[in-house]
Amino acid sequence: MEETKHYNDFSTWLIRQLGCKVQKISIDAGFSCPNRDGTLATGGCVFCDNKAFSPAYCRGNKSVKRQVEDGISFFKRKYKDMKYLAYFQAFTNTYAPVEHLKGLYEEALSVEDVVGIVIGTRPDCVSDDILNYLEQLNRQAFMIVEYGIESTDNEMLKRINRGHTYECSVRAIERTKERDILVGGHVILGLPGMTEEDCIREVERLNNTQLDILKLHQLQVVKDTRLAKEYLGKPFKVFNIDEYIRLVATLIQHIRPDMILDRFISQSPAEMLIAPKWGIKNYEFANALDNYLAKNNIYQGA
Repeated sequence: MEETKHYNDFSTWLIRQLGCKVQKISIDAGFSCPNRDGTLATGGCVFCDNKAFSPAYCRGNKSVKRQVEDGISFFKRKYKDMKYLAYFQAFTNTYAPVEHLKGLYEEALSVEDVVGIVIGTRPDCVSDDILNYLEQLNRQAFMIVEYGIESTDNEMLKRINRGHTYECSVRAIERTKERDILVGGHVILGLPGMTEEDCIREVERLNNTQLDILKLHQLQVVKDTRLAKEYLGKPFKVFNIDEYIRLVATLIQHIRPDMILDRFISQSPAEMLIAPKWGIKNYEFANALDNYLAKNNIYQGA
């Protein structure tokens, strides 16, 4: 762990794993989602608009290879010696037959300077056939399977139209770890009605799973989502920046010391965001958090 960090940060961990600095390249491979296409529901999760976190080079009308190459060109201007992870991010990236997935993943891994793959998906969309294939691919390339857990509370999962239970997430994590694949998960802090005590319970439940990597981020109310209609009709509590820094610092103390912390905030385009409007970049938040942790002598797992 770097001396300046009071937690196990993802970037430092990646350098140790791969021996070089690494940047994720987001990919939109044209997938859908079972609670959008009618398999479970329509309309998707109440908070979701994938355009809110997809970079400009990441567009599903381009091939996977072209998206990766465009992403590398974008980052190479600033970082000459960087290596890359192909990040299948948009929607549910295991929601297809194995042969289709194989073509997409291996196309991404074929691009020069790509040293691994991150696959974002739902915990209810990983069959044994898919996991068996990923087990094979994991022997050939660095891999993380990243599950959208979103909440550990089943009533909250129903409220946000997630379409799966927390127990489903736990089983998916276990089945993936059985194959020696690194597992990440992300949860949203500040879902409607969620208190600080709820957030603490959330990370303490996650401590009892086999998650290797955890992403936390604040609830964002994005235009043209079902959550936006709810918020505009009857506003609910969203964190201001100081409240959120204090919350994350508290949670870091409750997170088991060996878990890798990938991210603490998400950043939607300003023109799409209704609330909270912090006007802060990811690195600025990380600096503010690091300063708060240092000032208050707060460490992960303390």
